[in-house]
This record gives sequence, C-alpha cells and structure tokens, in this order.
Amino acid sequence: MPDAPLKQVHAPTVSPRPSACPGLWRIVSARDGGICRIKLPGGLLLAEQAEAVASAAERYAAGVIEATNRGNLQIRGIGSDHAGLIETLLAAGLGPREAASDDVRNLMLSPLAGHDPAMLLDVRPLAGQILDLLQGTPRFHQLSAKFAVQLDGGERLAMLEHPHDLWLSALRLEQQTWLAFGLAGSPSSRALGAVPLAQGLALVRAVLERFLDLATPEQVRMRQLLEACSAEHFIDGLGMQIRRDAALLGWRRAPADSPWLGALDQYQGMALGVAPPLGRFNPAMLRGIAQVAREQGDGSVRLSPWQSLVLTNVDPAGIQQAQRTLSALGLLCHNHEPLARIVACTGASGCAKAHGETKADALALSGLLPMGAPASVHLSGCSRSCAMAHTAPATLLARSPGRYDLYLRDARQPGFGALRATDLTLNEAGAMLALPTEHLDD
Repeated sequence: MPDAPLKQVHAPTVSPRPSACPGLWRIVSARDGGICRIKLPGGLLLAEQAEAVASAAERYAAGVIEATNRGNLQIRGIGSDHAGLIETLLAAGLGPREAASDDVRNLMLSPLAGHDPAMLLDVRPLAGQILDLLQGTPRFHQLSAKFAVQLDGGERLAMLEHPHDLWLSALRLEQQTWLAFGLAGSPSSRALGAVPLAQGLALVRAVLERFLDLATPEQVRMRQLLEACSAEHFIDGLGMQIRRDAALLGWRRAPADSPWLGALDQYQGMALGVAPPLGRFNPAMLRGIAQVAREQGDGSVRLSPWQSLVLTNVDPAGIQQAQRTLSALGLLCHNHEPLARIVACTGASGCAKAHGETKADALALSGLLPMGAPASVHLSGCSRSCAMAHTAPATLLARSPGRYDLYLRDARQPGFGALRATDLTLNEAGAMLALPTEHLDD
C-alpha cells in the first residue's frame, strides 16, 4: 500500500469490453442488484483492504460480500453509484489503475503459497511476474475474462480439481526444479511437458501468444481451441525447448491432503482457515477477520478456492481465542461443521436463471446431513454450476422451488455425473445422502 494518499480516480466514461462476467470496473446486473468482482493478487487481502470492502458493501450495496471459487471477492446488491464504489475500491489498492488490465488477472495460487511446509517452491515471486505480464501487455487484454492460469508450488493445501486454461506445477527432477504444465485441465491431470523454473515466465508468455495467434473469436477458452488444434501441435509451435521424456510424462502431482479449515501447519508457525457460511460474509465478519489478522497474525488473509480464507503467521498461543472470536461472528472454523460441506449458488432471489432458493435450501439441508455424508454437496440453481468449478461428490440440481435432481460424481460421465434420483424434496434428498455410497448406486 502506498504511503501517500491516492489521487481520486473516476470511473471510465467508456465501459470495458462487453462481458457477462463481473469485474471491478464492470458491474453486472443481477436480480438482487449489481455485482462487482474484486480479483485479488494470488488471493491476498490486507486487513485494511478487508475493512474497505466491508465499508463499500455497506455504503454502496446491500452489505453482501461473497468469496468466489477462484479465491476472489465480490460485492452483491450494488445500487446506482457505481463510480463511488469503484473509486473506493481503487483507493484501497484493490484493482488496476486501468480498466483494460482488470479482466486478465486470473491467476490462482494455494492460500498457503510461500508458507506450506510441503511446498517444493515459493511461487509468489513468479506469480508477481506473471501478474505484471498479464496486466502490462496490451495484447493479453484480449483474453476472455474467464481465461485462467494456475501456479502450483506442490503445497499440501492446494486445489487440484479446478480446470484452468494453463496450469503449471513445480516438480523436482535430477535435483533441479522444473515446472510441469498442461492445457485446459488441472495439476491432477497428465502433464504435457515441462520447462526449467527459470523459463516459467517465458512459457506463460509463449502459451498466451500462441493461443491468441490460433484462436478464432469464438474460441475464448483453451478447451475450445484444443477441439480444433491438438495439444501436440500447440506445443510444437511455442518456440521453446519443452521436456517431454518418460520421466516427465510419468510424473503425477501428489494428491493434496490438507483440510482448509481450522489450525493449519505452516513452514514456520501456524495458519488458521475460516469460511463464511455458504460463501457469504457480512461486513461485521470481514471487520472481525481484519482485527484478528492484525492482533494474532501478520495483518493479511488469503482467499481460497474453497470459498474460505486463511490467516497466515498466527501466534499458536492465540489460535483458539481467534477461533472463538470468529465463530462468535458466525464464521465456520472447523471441518466437522455441517455447513462446511455444502456449497450453494446465489439462488432465485439473486439470479433469474435459478430454479430454486439454493442458499435457503442449503441451510435446511445442513440439518439433515449426518456425519459420513459426501465430503461436499453442491446445490446448483441451474446447469451453469456457478458456485463450483469442478464436480462435487454429490450435486443437487434445482428443477423447481424446493425440488432437486440428485447426481453423484462419476468419472465416466460428463457434467455433474450420474443421475441417481429426480424431483426430490429436501427431506428426500437428505435421506438419500445419509445412505452409504454403495446404496446410492442401487
């Protein structure tokens, strides 16, 4: 944050390029008002920035703040003063000084990047270079607002299921650090090649340039381009020496096995994972988090792809008190809490496409799920699956108010997986989800 006050910045007189995807400079209308998405650099949010978001949500909107599944924040229910909201967020350092740079800042890291004891690499320096490249290269501003990159340092706390247009993952081969990479997938999938760590930024630049060289206007995501262009042809044209030997092609990213709530191990000290119920903060929650981050941590938090956040460098002696304070504000601090296993989209009160009130129904369902229910249950108001970027173990897809179809994840089937039951009430869905998995397959 700069020491001197920032000069006032006015909203652009010409809106950024059309898109249905909200950004900081582009507020998109919804049934409950405008939506502004704040893309955080590597998920990082300083305590004073959290307070600025809380104040902005109160002053310019309905006080609803959401954690997204890409480690960002968004404000809902925004009124007519869009310029005032944008100026407030920019003054807090929460966005680029130019509208054209906002859309492309889609770079996801582990919330414990640089702190995870299992990491092979502190990815934060390279992440900063990639963000500078994305923001500072006018040609890359042509990328879709959904085009996304993941940089994985081998952390134990890592999201390995979200698909990205380009992913990079650290690995050690022959006592050297390499970056394996893949296209239109995630680090849990097979790597297509690798480059030495020192060439990581050059690889990102080459991939983005080649994508823009080859893609038609309709091919806005890597998966669409790869339907017409093989991955091998794409890689052959990068103009770089890519490692593709048996040692690399036989490599698989180790599974992530760390919970994201509660006390978390750091390389030094402890971290604390907390989450707003169903991904929604109120201003008091954000202010409480900011206060705890200052008093017990390093004055910052990191948003996660689980619609949660992590307070880093927390004094181990203060972990339990921090949890009590944040629990009293309504935040989830333990993995065993029922709502920690449920994800829900905005629902019909905020989205015209939703067929049910998924947030309210998720609250009701949380009282029906016993211990041992699926690790994650996803309530989606429509087939777009806005609340979850990967397939949950169990998905309830709304078909009408209070009625859902139940799907179970099945690697052999696309989308939500295998359809197991239709037109269920919440009580019927809860009863089915309480059954052992083998009975759900009957």
